[in-house]
Amino acid sequence: MANYQVLVLFFAAVIASGTSNTHIFGGRCSRRDPNVDACLLRSFNSLIEYMKGGAPELGIEESEPIVIDELSIALGGGPDGYRATFKDIHATGASNMTITNVRSDLETHQFQLTLFGPHISARARYRSSGVLLLVRASGGGEYWGEYEGVKAKVYFRGEPFERDGRTYLKLQQLKLDFSVKDIQMGVEKLQNSNAVLEAALNLFINTNAQELLKEMKPELKRDLAEKMSRFLDNILQKIPYDDWIVD
Repeated sequence: MANYQVLVLFFAAVIASGTSNTHIFGGRCSRRDPNVDACLLRSFNSLIEYMKGGAPELGIEESEPIVIDELSIALGGGPDGYRATFKDIHATGASNMTITNVRSDLETHQFQLTLFGPHISARARYRSSGVLLLVRASGGGEYWGEYEGVKAKVYFRGEPFERDGRTYLKLQQLKLDFSVKDIQMGVEKLQNSNAVLEAALNLFINTNAQELLKEMKPELKRDLAEKMSRFLDNILQKIPYDDWIVD
């Protein structure tokens, strides 16, 4: 979740470099600079800081929350296998993420960003079916999650092309991955349930938080990568590449 929001902030802000607001970008970087990655690191973090409060002139009213429509997990097979669906996921805290490292290959137009966020909170509507802890755990309620120490890596590669005498990039590939150091999460206000079952579910969830996140991760990565790819392919074709990389 976090890495998607930071990239949204980054590329939306870069649009400003094509609209005579180059101060938002924090300065152009020279491909001849042996420390060009350090320059990009400063510039990208400058963009993130600028965008935290939103930028109406760029069509961004606010940077949070991040909203993901739906995610699902499955534990166990067969008719009684446990299934859970999380809808209308709202996450906050991603705007406090910073880019800690940039690696670029400007000859092949490849970029890898390493990001860190101290804390992200998530809330969602929750619905499940099947058996969990030998108890039928069908019903719905509310999900909450607190994620500490979020690390992410985002890699993307572009292909340059010329238009109207300017150089642009077309997105060719995007990959991402993330990890979370500590997780606390649970469910509440469950329908068709009781206090004993709710307590048992929350004990199981928190005891197995990393494993549950691992189950969510493939679908979450696909969702984020698809959203980012569409966004970046659209934005990169509007931003002159020679506005942020010079020489």
